[in-house]
Amino acid sequence: MNIQRTEVKILPEKKRVLLRPFEIGSEERVRQILKRIMAMPEKDVNRRIEQVIDEFGYRHRSLEKYFLMRFEAVSAFLPDNRPVSDARKLLIGAYFTHEYSIEAAALFNPSIVWHPDQKGLPAGSRRFIISLRAVGEGHISSITFRSGVIDTANRIFMDAITRYITAPEIFPEPVYNRNRIKEICMSLGENSEFASRLPDALDDNFTLSELRGAVQGFLQRAGGPDPHNQRFAERLLMLAESNYEFTFFPQVPLCERVIFPHSPSESNGMEDARFMEFVSEKNDFTYYATYTAYDDHSISCRLLETKDFFHFKVHTLGGSAIENKGLALFPRKANGRYAMLGRQDNENLYLMYSDNILIWEDKKAVFQPQFGWEFIQIGNCGSPIETDAGWLVLTHGVGAMRKYTIGAFLLDLKDPSRVIGRLKEPLLSADAEEREGYVPNVVYSCGGIVHGGQLFLPYGFSDSGSSFALVNLNELLQELTS
Repeated sequence: MNIQRTEVKILPEKKRVLLRPFEIGSEERVRQILKRIMAMPEKDVNRRIEQVIDEFGYRHRSLEKYFLMRFEAVSAFLPDNRPVSDARKLLIGAYFTHEYSIEAAALFNPSIVWHPDQKGLPAGSRRFIISLRAVGEGHISSITFRSGVIDTANRIFMDAITRYITAPEIFPEPVYNRNRIKEICMSLGENSEFASRLPDALDDNFTLSELRGAVQGFLQRAGGPDPHNQRFAERLLMLAESNYEFTFFPQVPLCERVIFPHSPSESNGMEDARFMEFVSEKNDFTYYATYTAYDDHSISCRLLETKDFFHFKVHTLGGSAIENKGLALFPRKANGRYAMLGRQDNENLYLMYSDNILIWEDKKAVFQPQFGWEFIQIGNCGSPIETDAGWLVLTHGVGAMRKYTIGAFLLDLKDPSRVIGRLKEPLLSADAEEREGYVPNVVYSCGGIVHGGQLFLPYGFSDSGSSFALVNLNELLQELTS
């Protein structure tokens, strides 16, 4: 089968840096630094902040605003109540800020969806959005975006990017509802009196602070320390903190938006987001993305939700079937239920069903390693793609020398648990130029789309950069069903 590699390359851009809090360490160190800054003569303060702004101002859209925010974050540790000039506030903020190059190490593992805005294009052309896993200092993964257009001749034109990167505004006190807390309790598999009674002690809608207060009140009324209740309370609050909302201002271009780890459970990375466009029974759509949260000790599964790529919600996923990485939602319900693919055992692919998109209990193994190039493990490369012949599922297989290749199989449209075809050989492997990188001998994708009879497959190579391959859809389906 003919695979056409394109000349499109999406490579890391080290100049795109994000402003981040510079966490100094102990409160005592913070106080000492503030004491030194407060002792500086005002003329030296003015000269120093002018130098900082001259050196860094062109690299960020809102440098002074960020400095003032950082000043407010440390102002409680000032040595006295003396008035602080605007210049000194900016300088204090600068000492507690640093730049983070989010793409310094890699930009890979893309997924692709059609852009919600298709206005102003020639007939037959379509605009797309690509999400990418960006890796910077400390191997922390975040989610960035690119966009482009596919024309009637199936040519890909990537939009230009700016040098800026902008983080969203996090909602400081997200509002929870009682049903969501019940779902979180279910996801923890907790059947104690604490878990059953806590939701009833809350209003229909409440903030995280109010939840903390209700949890603490219940623990105090329990009449003494209970290690089981304490552990449950800690896990509950951690998961609640992992549900949050954020928004980008309308003037921030798509290419500048970065989703950087926010909650404790994802502090060391948001990995391999698989974006897809979900169509409901009412024919309205929502973009969802499953991703892996990593805190340097353990992984957990999350779901991003957005209508427009400006406003996002982050949800925790729970249930006994949420046990591994690489979850991929189907783009619509199957047989009246949500459906998802994922691994459970580090080796095989499972099909899961649920009536609740956030809680998954029902699972069935549908796909096991069969060929040498996938003997170590198999997983999906994005959400299933609906075709007339069946659900097209792109896979990754791991073989000898930990070589990752991309394959495919086909599921029955009416019964996705039934495999009706699979490739005996890989669809795509790293070529001589692609095999060298941070993690060599790897090609990996988090989702493709179909346009003009072609499968557009964005893929990351060797955990370094990304590119596109084109596959004739009819040829691929014939190969799968022959």
